[in-house]
Amino acid sequence: SGIMVVCQQARSQLANKEEAMKMLKSQLYDIELRKQNDARAEIENGKMKIEWGSQIRNYVMHPYKLVKDVRTGEETSNVQAVMDGDLAAFHKAYLLGQKK
Repeated sequence: SGIMVVCQQARSQLANKEEAMKMLKSQLYDIELRKQNDARAEIENGKMKIEWGSQIRNYVMHPYKLVKDVRTGEETSNVQAVMDGDLAAFHKAYLLGQKK
């Protein structure tokens, strides 16, 4: 780890060693905690913001019927099937990464 601790508080070498091990453990714990926090922050920064314009699909039901997946460009005019949960075409297009 490259960390060095020195402890010369007590007269006993054993007591100094135990104190140094506690200090080393504390520093290693702090380093690991910092790594975990950095990883968590990186994940949080990678998330999309939930705001206007970040939707996955557009649903148009009047004057014509259309559901369009914004990510893939996949479209269907069968709005009722999509509303009933039939998203297979959208999943397939997303997994294949194809744009229509």
